[in-house]
Amino acid sequence: MKPLNRLLGVALFGTACAAFAQVPASYPADYSKIVDAAKKEGKVVVYGATDTNAVAPLMKDFQALYPGVTVEYSDMNTTEVYNRVISEQAAGAGSADVVWSSSMDLQVKLVGDGYALTYASPEIPKLPDWSVWKNEAYGITYEPIVFAYNKRLLKPEEVPQSHAELVTMLNANAERFKGKVTSYDIEKSGVGFMLVTQDVKANPNFWDIPKTFGNVGARFQSSSGTMMERLSSGENLLAYNLIGTYAILRAKKDPSIGVVMPKDYTLVMSRVMFISKSAKNPNAAKLWLDYLLSQRGQKIIANQSDLGSIRSDVEGEVTAAGLQKTLGASLKPVPVNPTLLTYLDPAKRLDFLKQWQSAVKGTK
Repeated sequence: MKPLNRLLGVALFGTACAAFAQVPASYPADYSKIVDAAKKEGKVVVYGATDTNAVAPLMKDFQALYPGVTVEYSDMNTTEVYNRVISEQAAGAGSADVVWSSSMDLQVKLVGDGYALTYASPEIPKLPDWSVWKNEAYGITYEPIVFAYNKRLLKPEEVPQSHAELVTMLNANAERFKGKVTSYDIEKSGVGFMLVTQDVKANPNFWDIPKTFGNVGARFQSSSGTMMERLSSGENLLAYNLIGTYAILRAKKDPSIGVVMPKDYTLVMSRVMFISKSAKNPNAAKLWLDYLLSQRGQKIIANQSDLGSIRSDVEGEVTAAGLQKTLGASLKPVPVNPTLLTYLDPAKRLDFLKQWQSAVKGTK
């Protein structure tokens, strides 16, 4: 019996060491309980609006770190994420453990409406204050909002470096840019609408921009992919308010694409995540959230997923640390808080859209 006891002791010690090895040194001593409970749950169900190809390296590394905890990821658009969470929970049906979307305002609305589980991640001390709300909503990425242009058809000196230069340049060359400028259709794109409502806060002369778009007959699209394709082909020369991580990744593969981070101010968006209050796998959900916020996860977000790291201790071209060095105070992160809800009020949204359309059409 003694050899058997020794074998059992070694096995139990090995199991304890394995669990301990998966708990970062800065985490609470009892975090291993979350790891063990997550392994019993066996999976985490995630609804997301981030392309599966970008999430794949994170899923692979997470599952290597926590064997036995599978990530079931459903990729959908931002509106679908929002509507599906509401409808499934209203019906009492199975839904996501974790919800992750680039529509920051819709995510904050879901959290404000009580859909989120309160959980204080041990990674909070490493995050910027603006990126966490109520210990429920967490900004995961750091993504600048940029101008992009066709390098074959525009010389460097012709490319605007600020929002004011954009207006001046387009109005001075209206015929050349007729039908050659593109941006989001803010009535169809949730992200596009959210970005221009943030522009209003950052830019006292914002309404000159839609007026100028009307002057040059700008073309509006519901997706960044369509804008990038038309920019690459030369059908459009300049794109406004593109998500920088997408544009920079495309520029690495396509020599015809150039990217400008406006020098007067550069908005920064973050894909917001929360754990569902009705999560069937809450411990696995906590592991997934903490992993994405950890330095290990953020390095993959920055260097493999190309989404931009929100942590100041992760280096890279498109990270909070890297962009702070080049743009400094001109960076304007969109805070994860209730100010995002202002234009989700139906009356205010309608008024904003009417003002936008009037500016584009040149009417009062």
